[in-house]
Amino acid sequence: MIGMVDKRVRRLRATTMNHFVRHYLNILKKLDWIMVGTVGLISFFSLLSIYNLERGGQIFYFRKQLIFIAVGFLLMISLSLFDYRSFKSYSSFTIILYLITLLALSAVLLVGRRIRGTVGWFSFGGIHFAPVEMAKLAVILLLAKYFSLRHIELYRIRHLVASFFYAGLPVFLVLLQPDLGSAFIILVIWFGLVIVSGIRFRHLVVILLIGAICFGATWALLLKDYQKERILTFLNPQKDPLGYSYNLIQSVIAIGSGQVLGRGLDNATQTRLHFLPEAHTDFIFAAAAEEFGFVVVVFLFALFALLVYRIIRTGMFAPDNFAKLFSLGISLMFLCQIVINVGMNMGLMPIIGIPLPFMSYGGSATMINFIALGILQGIRVRSSRF
Repeated sequence: MIGMVDKRVRRLRATTMNHFVRHYLNILKKLDWIMVGTVGLISFFSLLSIYNLERGGQIFYFRKQLIFIAVGFLLMISLSLFDYRSFKSYSSFTIILYLITLLALSAVLLVGRRIRGTVGWFSFGGIHFAPVEMAKLAVILLLAKYFSLRHIELYRIRHLVASFFYAGLPVFLVLLQPDLGSAFIILVIWFGLVIVSGIRFRHLVVILLIGAICFGATWALLLKDYQKERILTFLNPQKDPLGYSYNLIQSVIAIGSGQVLGRGLDNATQTRLHFLPEAHTDFIFAAAAEEFGFVVVVFLFALFALLVYRIIRTGMFAPDNFAKLFSLGISLMFLCQIVINVGMNMGLMPIIGIPLPFMSYGGSATMINFIALGILQGIRVRSSRF
């Protein structure tokens, strides 16, 4: 009798385990593997560029970025198993994440580490964490939830003001660091979500006017002199070629010297001889252009375009408004960062310190980007249209 019970228990356990395995295998099959492969290729070029920059040395940044990417992929796959609807159903979860972000942005102003004039990083030994990257994701989650509930009431000015308050608090704290680029990206995300959620034309005009006034106040009161010079000198790089314009000029030289097929890993003098500053972070696009040339640059453009398209496509077929708005917010975040970073490298936009997604070295940005894609994968998995 006991033996029969044991057999039934073992059979039940085996059945449960088989069901569990089949369930998660089905989830893995529904992942957007094109998105995964696209990010993998972009990350490969990132590692190759960083390795070439350090080749012959201790490859410190290469090893750390390799770890960031590996952990990031694991996070993305793991989060695809997480039901994204928890962000929508449990308000406290999203609000707590937002409040933690505000606390972190406030604390970093007091105890953060200053790097290149910006107090934006917590330093734990050899590890740096930038809470502004978490702020971008937290704002997208909160606004997606708010607009999914209130989009039909945006004709009421109070809901518009409330949504701006949610975005404006982290923007204000980020400007105090000061980090103009990240603040701008958060505002673009808010503005994009407002537009698609429905807004009266006169309210839109008022927003633009207020935005112009706020920019003037930020320029006069919050921005440091070196940040103003960075913004102004891109209009006339020859004004200060050895000072504020140096990075911009060296970046343009690096891109131009790559020509069609690139100078190769050994002959990329701008990168290898360190004429190009921050070649592993803000100017990694210029480093890649010098090493691999126009052909690979076009390929990278295609990869970034494909990534943004796959994110938008996930949103188009998402099962609810929250998922659609979240997907739009993430696509805006990536698109802004790509356009601004490439524009900075090519001398078409002022240098405001925006990383290139999945290319630039940095643990905070890399991890948050992968977490965002993990939530998107969870949306895709739970959509009946994929």
